[in-house]
Amino acid sequence: MKGEEKKRIGGSPGTDVLTVPGRVRRLLITILLAIIVLIFLAAVGFLLLQISGKNSLYSKADDKKIVSTLAGMAVSMGGSTQNDGESDWQEGDIRYKGVHYRYNQDILTFLFLGIDKMSEIGAVKDGYDGGQSDAIFLLVLDPHQKNATVIGIPRDTMTEIEVYDGAGVYVGTTTAQITLQHGYGDGAQLSCERSVQAVSRLFYGLPVHGYCAINMGAIPLLNDAVGGIDLQCLETLDFSDFHAKEGEQLHLKGMDAYYYLHNRDTDSFNSAGRRLQRQKQYLTAYASAVLETIKTDLTFPVTLYNTLSKYMVTDISIDELGYMVPQMAGYTFSGEDMHILQGETVEGEKFEEFHVNETALYELILNVFYEKVA
Repeated sequence: MKGEEKKRIGGSPGTDVLTVPGRVRRLLITILLAIIVLIFLAAVGFLLLQISGKNSLYSKADDKKIVSTLAGMAVSMGGSTQNDGESDWQEGDIRYKGVHYRYNQDILTFLFLGIDKMSEIGAVKDGYDGGQSDAIFLLVLDPHQKNATVIGIPRDTMTEIEVYDGAGVYVGTTTAQITLQHGYGDGAQLSCERSVQAVSRLFYGLPVHGYCAINMGAIPLLNDAVGGIDLQCLETLDFSDFHAKEGEQLHLKGMDAYYYLHNRDTDSFNSAGRRLQRQKQYLTAYASAVLETIKTDLTFPVTLYNTLSKYMVTDISIDELGYMVPQMAGYTFSGEDMHILQGETVEGEKFEEFHVNETALYELILNVFYEKVA
């Protein structure tokens, strides 16, 4: 018939002409399948990132040295490595004060350094101008207990460090303040790697899975990223740029956080030790604030990472960070999880020296890096 439509909507059974509802259903099914594929690929990508980050972190360090060293020291420390008939005793286990300990192979340890420079990271003049590490902390993550521990190391801790000349040529080793080790380097990767080695030696070969050195000029950025920190002043501070009385309640914002963490009276004995107590107090509050922020914003560490990039040197990669952040969202941290090496501060020939209490250090390592075997 003239004018008859050659295509009909809603054709009879058996026709290959699609109805409008049929087209819509196919389009919706196609979109749904595309969404499912994208979600699947994103999940696979995230899983691969997690696996890659985890493998990368655990491949960086070896626990054989610390296990063998602590076992070798057990008898001199009043412990034992003898099996008293336990079926679950393994090589490297230690019995100390009646408790059976075994090294926690899943633990992750990171070295954080605060460098006494206000500038962004840049080239240094020579091989011993890398900057001293005024703040030295170990962050320990225990996936078994879902717990974070921080260990503060006094800057004047006497230990074996490597010495280099101005051209970067290795001279030898000497016993000196650990803060000096970072200075012997490029102020970047070399300085950090040498600091990692010095800290590892101090802790009997402790594996360190990553480092992060931050110039002190970044403190205001760190502080304000969590909205500032509230604390009670531990000592009276009277400097040209900052004044606070002991016991005064403070809300640290901007440069005040820097002054609280950095300033000290160098003419007063053990001023570095008292400053370390302030740093411990601040970090306890800051770590809690960060963990709370991560619970509601998993992207916060990445944001902070990018904010600090110009002031920071780190070997922690994005995929490693991608593995750690979801893990840390369920971690706990309190003041009891913050430790400072025990020892004695004395006047040296030129500068103050902090001498570690070896027994206390041995017990700290057992309590933090080892697990009790039931």
